Amino acid sequence: MGYLLEVRNIVKRFGGLVAVNDVSLGVNAGEVVALVGDNGAGKSTLIKVISGVHAPEEGSMLFEDKPVTVSSPMDALSLGIETIYQDLALAENLNVYSNIFLGREKTKKVAGLFPVLDHAYMHIEAQKILDSIVIKIPSLRSKIKSLSGGQRQAVAISRSLYWKAKLLIMDEPTAALGVAQQSQVLDLVNNLKAHGIGIILISHTMFDVFKVADRIVVMRRGQKVADKARAQTTPDEIVSYIVGAEAV
Repeated sequence: MGYLLEVRNIVKRFGGLVAVNDVSLGVNAGEVVALVGDNGAGKSTLIKVISGVHAPEEGSMLFEDKPVTVSSPMDALSLGIETIYQDLALAENLNVYSNIFLGREKTKKVAGLFPVLDHAYMHIEAQKILDSIVIKIPSLRSKIKSLSGGQRQAVAISRSLYWKAKLLIMDEPTAALGVAQQSQVLDLVNNLKAHGIGIILISHTMFDVFKVADRIVVMRRGQKVADKARAQTTPDEIVSYIVGAEAV
């Protein structure tokens, strides 16, 4: 059995700029792979290739051991690849369960004729998915704007899981969060790993990386320069790869 996701020899150019240069990467089910590197290293471009935002000039992708072509974000979603960006794409004026079903609302017919939103169904289903990953939100009728940063992350992740995500790409999930909220999000990442979800975690925070990652992949100037098991490296070594100061 191979990787859940594997990309091979990916090349992405923007005019004369090679943003991703011959990068290969694999993620197992139930594994957290941290993708790290300085600004401009190519991390964001690589995940946009994986999630269907950008088409690569060269390279291939396999998902669950099968060659796939991901030409759009909808192609990625259909495979079970979900990307959670820093802005979370939540509607702040809607409540928790409405956000989990955002764009895919459940309806029922009144008198067999008129479709209306089935609030009871969406509330029950949202509670089930939150309970499954041990997330506590006082009321699913609370509007998103009233929730903490950690709770908002939990809603975005729960939405992905409800719609059968198999691989989550998480872009700086603890950015702009307080210490307690950061801990809540990192605990959630560990819960997802225990549920067999593959995770690509993009982070600049070494504490976060070394708390949850199984492997750490370092990019610099569009290339992969290291792929290390967490237990076999240190924060100092990873930083040395990021800045280009590793021993030759």
